[in-house]
Amino acid sequence: MLKQAHLYIIGDVIGVGFRAWTKIQAKINGVTGWVRNNFERSDVFGKSGGVETLIQGSEEKVNLMVEALRQGSPVSRVEDVEITWQDAKEIFEGFEIRK
Repeated sequence: MLKQAHLYIIGDVIGVGFRAWTKIQAKINGVTGWVRNNFERSDVFGKSGGVETLIQGSEEKVNLMVEALRQGSPVSRVEDVEITWQDAKEIFEGFEIRK
């Protein structure tokens, strides 16, 4: 069964290679979707922005990916992760970094 999670990652995650690290983690964990920097949701991230990602896969794989994102990359500092579970409206074949 396909699961989909939409995440907002809050903390020091801009300018530290977090999106590229997320793409690597997606490959390791076998999930699809996308990741991007987001500066438009000041209600979520504050004025400094954060990272937004959408992850699809089996429940087990998505949960492993969420746990990796909660920990963050070695050079980032994740303060909080907001997760919304959704029904998939589009099926992704790979994982991409969006602008």
